[in-house]
Amino acid sequence: MRSYYPSGREVGELTAGTWRVVDARGQVLGRLASKVAHILIGKHKPRYTPAVECGDPVIVINAREIRLTGKKLDQKVYRWHTGYPGGLKEIKARHLFERKPEQMVREAVLGMLPKNKLRKRRARKLRVYADDKHLHQAQQPQPMKFES
Repeated sequence: MRSYYPSGREVGELTAGTWRVVDARGQVLGRLASKVAHILIGKHKPRYTPAVECGDPVIVINAREIRLTGKKLDQKVYRWHTGYPGGLKEIKARHLFERKPEQMVREAVLGMLPKNKLRKRRARKLRVYADDKHLHQAQQPQPMKFES
């Protein structure tokens, strides 16, 4: 029996999506990131199609109050390359968490998205804020509750 995947026109009504707000207070980083990626991809919808962008926009608030388990805060290292010779940079998770906690959450979520042509479009639907204030009240976001 063949699997049926609806085309982009058939899934068109799902592309608009309802905005979701996720409170990261007290959540473990990896568990929260996998759930947010699940929503961004659109797997929570009954008409999910792998080749069509049908996920919902997500706003993550209180990124400053996220938790890391074990010794990750001291041992985890974020690395990137500037493109210049000898341009490998790195920063420990503790320093990144103190300076830009929203970047830490964003990197975790984007790392859990599939590496394909839809990744950049899905990444644009993610908004992360360090505090509980966000700029998207006009979109009337629906709060989502995850078990901690």
